Amino acid sequence: MTVLRASRRRQTYPVSLAIFLLILSAELVEAASEYDPYKILGVSRSASQTEIKRAYKNMAKEWHPDKNKDPKAEDMFIKISKSYEILSNEERRSNFDRYGQMDENQPFSQSQHHGFRGFHDGFYFDESFFHFPRSRDFADSKYLLHHAQFNTNILPDSHKRPYLIKVTSEWCFACIHIEPVWKEAVQELEPLGVGIGIVDLGYERRLANQLGAHRAPSIIGLVNGRVTFFHQAVVREHLRQFIEDLLPQKLVEKITDDNYVGYLNSWQMENKPSLVMFDQVPVVPLLYKLTAFAFRDYVRFGYVDQGDTQSSQLLWKFNINTYAPTMLLFKEDTERPVDIIQARGMKRQIMDEFVSNNKFLQVPRLVNQQLFDELCPVKQFHRRRKYCVLLITEEDQTFLQGNKAFLDFASANKKEVLRFAYVYQRHQQPLCLALLHNQATLSPKVVILERRSQAGKVLYRSVSGGWNGSEEDKYRLHEQLELLQKDPTYLSSDATLPELNNEMAPVFIIQWINAAHDYILQIYDDLLYSNWREMMPILSLIFSALFILFGTVIIQAFSEPGENKTRNPKPKEPQPEDDVSNRSNTSSRPPKKDFVEVTELTDVTYTSNLVKLRPGHINVVLVITNASKTALLRKFAKEVFSFSGTQSLHFSFLNADKHRLWMPSLLHLSAEAMQSEGHSDEDEECSDYNGHVLALNGYKKYFCLFRPVFTGEDPSDSSSETSFSSDSKRKSRSRSRSISHSRSRSHSREDGAVPKRGSSRATSIEVHHKLDRLGLWMERLMEGTLPRLRVLSWPPLDETT
Repeated sequence: MTVLRASRRRQTYPVSLAIFLLILSAELVEAASEYDPYKILGVSRSASQTEIKRAYKNMAKEWHPDKNKDPKAEDMFIKISKSYEILSNEERRSNFDRYGQMDENQPFSQSQHHGFRGFHDGFYFDESFFHFPRSRDFADSKYLLHHAQFNTNILPDSHKRPYLIKVTSEWCFACIHIEPVWKEAVQELEPLGVGIGIVDLGYERRLANQLGAHRAPSIIGLVNGRVTFFHQAVVREHLRQFIEDLLPQKLVEKITDDNYVGYLNSWQMENKPSLVMFDQVPVVPLLYKLTAFAFRDYVRFGYVDQGDTQSSQLLWKFNINTYAPTMLLFKEDTERPVDIIQARGMKRQIMDEFVSNNKFLQVPRLVNQQLFDELCPVKQFHRRRKYCVLLITEEDQTFLQGNKAFLDFASANKKEVLRFAYVYQRHQQPLCLALLHNQATLSPKVVILERRSQAGKVLYRSVSGGWNGSEEDKYRLHEQLELLQKDPTYLSSDATLPELNNEMAPVFIIQWINAAHDYILQIYDDLLYSNWREMMPILSLIFSALFILFGTVIIQAFSEPGENKTRNPKPKEPQPEDDVSNRSNTSSRPPKKDFVEVTELTDVTYTSNLVKLRPGHINVVLVITNASKTALLRKFAKEVFSFSGTQSLHFSFLNADKHRLWMPSLLHLSAEAMQSEGHSDEDEECSDYNGHVLALNGYKKYFCLFRPVFTGEDPSDSSSETSFSSDSKRKSRSRSRSISHSRSRSHSREDGAVPKRGSSRATSIEVHHKLDRLGLWMERLMEGTLPRLRVLSWPPLDETT
């Protein structure tokens, strides 16, 4: 009986095992079929991309969590999105059709429910069936990084704050092990201002290769675009210290009673405000270091330990409360801070707002283009005008009194539209020559300017009389600033400024030493942790350089002496005198960054450029003669350069010597049209149309007219002082005319029109002054505020009657 029972048991075990495997395989097959992207979207395997896209839109609208309140809606929506992500990509779709995978490294089931499909299609393992924990938390999705996002946003932002990046992947059990520590570190470091990122090794293989991460888990630090790997045990304190070690060493200076005077008085050399932080911690907190790293280009940071006996005099002088952290910000005045903040729970948002409001000195020195762009931004809207009051001076002792008076004037005139700055002529010589008409000055000058375009175009006006810091100079500058705020056209001169020299840029040898130091640290780190895959490009570069160096030495050593004979240089061809003169004339101009395409109105181009011009398009036509063609076209291109990017504007010129009767015919037709509508044209016809500009709307049959106006200023005239009295007499005579018509005359002068009387003055305008007001006229054309003269039809070019 015992033997029979044993045999029955041996027969029962295989049957039970077979039944269990059948049930398990059925469950696995059902689970595998559930995650088929074709079945989820409800399309066949031969469906086109149009059908797949249509099915995805319908399913997404139906299962969107905001519209569908079903508890399973969120999971279903994720399945739909992942399925469309696979089927919309031809490469992933073909991989799934062949192997059941969406690419070489990432199984489809893994992308759906974190499963794993091995090399054999018959076996499928799904962790959701066994209720294993998921390797990625849903809250981590906001930290996921993509290749384009990393290069566009994260890399530039790493110059303002450090980033802590975790490289992970699906079915990484070590990643699951460090997840609690990672969450604690994120909760501690993110409020301090540390950037957090997660890179999925399966999805973002390209980004992982760029970072040099080839295994998971890996933790990377990113500061100033430089990647550093974390090699210690994953503990919250180690991660915090890792971030602190990534920051530069001398971000915050330790301040005591012995060195605080020198620290505050170095504002002029550093050209930055000084921030002093008081706290009872002997070591500088990480929050202060991160804030100093973010604003290191604008503000200097110092730290005072309130518990140190060497800072008692400092605490007494500024009356510091020792029970709460305090921040004092100093500018030019080192005795009194311009702003104070004190809070028990000092947070990053409070500190950022405090420093952002005090980034610049009251009168900073322009040391680079970035500072100039932030202090004096380009005008975008009428209500956002920013006028820059610039003092051109030197750093000698004889200029200190005038510089101090300019600082006092700026402190007393704190208006939102005014920005005060100064520049040393010796350090920024190209900028000063552009504003002083290529003439160096030995005395300080004050220039009021407004930036009009990113290409460097500005409108400016020099304050007459120079600047010595006297009360008369202050009164004169204040009067001109008041006139400028009432009349923006007060800035009558224009120029194109070159880019400023970077006075704070390190010397080339220092840059080379810093780069070499970074490479040596990277090689040492790779050798220490045996990261041969990342070190091979550097080693290959070093060995290639050594091979080329020794190869060159060996070749030169065995070369024949006859091969090193010097060759006689070819004589240079003499250049024509015209080319030399032209080069000398154009050397002072800034180089062209682009060009303006200006076409000639001829019998061939007249119909397409005017008569049949597309609706909404305007052709700006310059009237010239053979004698003034070169000078006027050059001035015309300079004035309309900032408007050349507008798609609806076209630029042409008309030769009045070839088509003498076209302008009189056009004005005659406009006069007839105005008389037929009940208007009268009181303007007298002019015989000289050289320098006139027309804005022609061929579709609506109207045009706007610009007539040359003399601005009264000649930058190239060396005898401006002698002609000042005659100009003032002419201005006084023009002001003594009827006051009742002054507003209409100023309006016509802005439009480019000339008065009826005094035509002799208009006809005597020099060629290079005819288009002085064209830039303002173009602005009014873009605003649509110019008067429009309508015509019934456009006169042909060959009209003779």
